[in-house]
Amino acid sequence: MTPTERTVVEQAKAAPMLDQVLRWAAINSGSGNLAGLAAMASELADACAPLPGQIALLDPAPVTRIDAQGHEREVTHGRNLLLTVRPTAPVQILLTGHMDTVFDAEHPFQSCQWLSPGVLNGRVLNGPGVADMKGGLAVMIAALRAFETSPECERLGYQVVFNSDEEVGSPGSAALLARAAAGKLAGLTYEPSTLPDGTLAAARPGSGNFSIIITGRSAHAGRNPQDGRNAVVAAADLALRLSALISPGLSVNCARIEGGGPNNVVPDHAVLRVNIRPRTRLDEALASEALDRIMAQVAAAHDLHIHRHGGFARPPKPINAQGQKLLELVCACGQMLGQEIGWKDSGGVCDGNNIAACGVPVVDTMGVRGGAIHSPDEYLITDSLGERAALSALLLCRLARDGV
Repeated sequence: MTPTERTVVEQAKAAPMLDQVLRWAAINSGSGNLAGLAAMASELADACAPLPGQIALLDPAPVTRIDAQGHEREVTHGRNLLLTVRPTAPVQILLTGHMDTVFDAEHPFQSCQWLSPGVLNGRVLNGPGVADMKGGLAVMIAALRAFETSPECERLGYQVVFNSDEEVGSPGSAALLARAAAGKLAGLTYEPSTLPDGTLAAARPGSGNFSIIITGRSAHAGRNPQDGRNAVVAAADLALRLSALISPGLSVNCARIEGGGPNNVVPDHAVLRVNIRPRTRLDEALASEALDRIMAQVAAAHDLHIHRHGGFARPPKPINAQGQKLLELVCACGQMLGQEIGWKDSGGVCDGNNIAACGVPVVDTMGVRGGAIHSPDEYLITDSLGERAALSALLLCRLARDGV
């Protein structure tokens, strides 16, 4: 490292990240909590205020979902923050992080507590969103603020997207992410590491969420059941046939069937909720064809109507040559800092999928070390705040100087 890089790294490590995480974790920002998301957006805007450039609060794109009765309803998501710094600099990158969590305002998991370190290194903080990803947001901002003190900063411009709906697939922010990714040399997303040791995610599958609406015909369960068309039975049949598609290249999770009514009525309505995760674009195309074919087969077999809502919002994320180079650069920066970092493929998905689909190499686990995300056991290894801020700060210096 150069003397300048050492200075930038030390400044990043010294940022008050733990205080920020504790304050931000106390704000419930579940994906549907618009007031909490607005409060988080205000906090992030304040934290980014010392950075140069322009910050804007943008409305989400319109989004609809299917309710339990099979009706399409508009869903309101929170607004998104976009920070733009030096858009004419020779090197341009994208950094992203989400302000929403999976814990809604009624969830019992609302506060932080300190845990015994146990077998992990460093202090361990349990709390909603501390790893996924309010810790990552603090790391990103600390690194950017430290990087701005470097003379290399004039060579690197960037946009930062803080979105409000990543945990539900980024339906209202996907278009913003695509616009921001256009023309960028690289992308960095601040999801927590894949493993508590800091391992990065490499390839990821895609992901599609579907609501499949089955419309049958009601009838009396005793007098004339033959005149009915049972939507719940058809939904179950559909779930079994879709589950038979599971293979090494395709994950299918039939998560819920909604519908039915009194025991003496043949149900005329059901909704099947399904998540499908293909490993490749070919797997995605084959899965889409199979879904349509099976829906038609079930509709014919049960003499009723079926249609689907939703799609593949997260494209598969393979690792190409540029993605490999970026992973290697991140790990090389880690080595310079005494951090041994590896990578492995992940079964999860995130905004890194969307960025990679724009042709931009991305490392999407630049956030903290921790684990048990999406559960009340979620934890952050607090020493990793300084580690990962130093890693990002050094990486920004190297990107500004050498690119990927």
